Formats: sequence, C-alpha cells, structure tokens
Amino acid sequence: MALSSDQNNLDNLLSQELNDLIHHLPHHKHRKLIERSLAVLIRIAGKEIDRLDWKILAASLEDLEKGFQTFYPYRHTRKISIFGSARIASNTPEYQMAVDFARCVTQLGFMVITGAGGGIMQAGNEGAGRENSFGLNIKLPFEQNANNLIQGDGKLINFKYFFTRKLFFLRESDAIALFPGGFGTQDEAFETLTLCQTGKYGPVPLVLIDRPGGDYWHSWNEYIGKRLVIRGLISSEDPSLYTITDRLDVACNTIRNFYRVYHSSRYVGQQFVMRLNSELSDEIVDQLNQDFADILTHGKIEKSTALPGEKWDESVDLPRLVFYFNQKNLGRLYQMIAQINQLGLVSLATEHPEIK
Repeated sequence: MALSSDQNNLDNLLSQELNDLIHHLPHHKHRKLIERSLAVLIRIAGKEIDRLDWKILAASLEDLEKGFQTFYPYRHTRKISIFGSARIASNTPEYQMAVDFARCVTQLGFMVITGAGGGIMQAGNEGAGRENSFGLNIKLPFEQNANNLIQGDGKLINFKYFFTRKLFFLRESDAIALFPGGFGTQDEAFETLTLCQTGKYGPVPLVLIDRPGGDYWHSWNEYIGKRLVIRGLISSEDPSLYTITDRLDVACNTIRNFYRVYHSSRYVGQQFVMRLNSELSDEIVDQLNQDFADILTHGKIEKSTALPGEKWDESVDLPRLVFYFNQKNLGRLYQMIAQINQLGLVSLATEHPEIK
C-alpha cells in the first residue's frame, strides 16, 4: 500500500511539474526546442517499445542532464580533453609529461577534462589542480573509481553510457591531447579524427603527445601513412588534422596558437562562418582566395560582420570570414586556419584567447 501511495505522489508531482512547464512555455526563449523534445517523447510513448528501450532513453537523458548542468557555469572557458592509458604508472616519463602539460595549459587559461581514472587521467587532474579539473567517470561492472584528485568534486560526473560520456568529452573541448594508451585511447583518437574529418567536430587542435624521445605516435603515424594515405583510404591532407610531438613547449604552443587569430566557426545556412579575434587585411584575404580556392564550391572568401542568422550569437561583435565550403577538404581547412594564425595580427583587445 505504501508503494502505491509513493507512486501516486510521484505521479502527482510529475503532473504538476509538466503543468508548470506548459504554463511557462510560451514565454521561454527556447520554447520551440522544448516543444520539439516533448513531441519526440510523446511520439515514442504512443508506440510499442520495450521496457528496456525506455530504460535506455531515461538513463541517457539523465546522463545528458548531469553533463549540461555541470558544464553550463563554465561555458565561456576553453577546455582541453586529455586522453591516455589508465595503466601508466606515476613514476613514468609519460605520466610526468601529462602532469606538466596539464599545468602548462591551465596557466594559459584552459580547464582540463579527463576520464577521472588513474594513469594519464590522474596525471591530467594533478597538473591542472582540482579547481581547473573536470572528471567524466564511467560506471563499469568492475567499478572504475574516480582518482582521489577529483573524487568528491562538483565537476565530477558519473556516466552510465560511454556514448553520452564521449559526447561531453568532445562537445565541451576546444582541444584534444592524446597520450599513449590502449584500445580505449585508440578508440578516442580515431573517433575524434573521424568527427574532425567529417566536419562533425571542430575545427580544434588535436595534439598527440609522447614522452621525450618516445615513438608511440610516430609508429602509429607510419601506419596511417603506409596503410591509409598511400592506398587513398584517407586524403593526403588529413594528417594536417593533428600534430605529433614529444616536446612540452610544442604541445602547448600548438594549442595556444590555434586560437591566436581564429576564434570559432559555424554554418549559417549554406555558408561557413569563421569568427576571428581580429580582422584580416584585404591583402591576406586575397592571398587566402588564391591559396584555398579549391575548398570552395563557388564564390569567394569574404570579410563580413555577423550574419542575420547569428543574432543570438554571443560573439556577434567579432569580425568574420564567410564562404561556401565544400565540407569535404577538412585537412585543407585546418591548413587555412594555420595560415590565418600565422599571417593575421592579434587584436590588443583580446585579453585572453582562451575565453570563448
């Protein structure tokens, strides 16, 4: 009887919350998206699906809820996800390199995201410090416990599913750093590259870091060259998506310099809009049109202010380049960003390139 009463109370509470939501919906700035989300749930509820399907849906939404709420207060701070093996001991050069790298990028203004486990993940949290760390833990049958450097912190999230966890690793990151690791690290490397190559993620700097003198990523890159590039399975420009280094200064500067002039990008309709920290000269834009005409479907690369479709964009005051990108040559797009960062002038008004 108690269970039935508790269930009735929960049903009544849910009904009241839905009524309150619907009552305030006309005034909500995201009303259309909320209506769209609720419509999906209503359509699913009207179909015959298994109880397991509902459990997956509910748990996925709960994962998303935790991620959205945890990251929202830090949405204007650039972040770096650090991937690498949980099995690397704390007395190894790889571990110390990860500590030093995390400390370096936090001094530049970035926050650090790790998988909250041991090894390289713990090294990332150690170097960044608790204040600048996020931990995205995963619930496993054999219990991956969060390392003691992030345990108990409000920025530690325990996910049920790998796919929701991976979503937040990339969604929240403005750079990716990969250290040596096993299947999990390789999975994260190739998934990130796939999303960068297809334009579903980025552009962002992707740095593959090894201990001084190490050949882990160079050996990996030999495979990429011999088995993928030569056979035409990927483009010859695709290796431009990443940087391999065993030097701390190169790793940190690769990430910092990526946002030297380039700020961010998005599509507005069919146009690719590249936001910049400072306006480019007409001469530089002419040079870009000459050097990168091959990545355009038609038209030219042009300077612009914010487009009408960007009226809600928080970076509305930033200068822009707009063009019709073929959405295929992502490696070339990364080369274009590198040229912009090399030739453009840094705006004195840009106090901190790591604030977005």
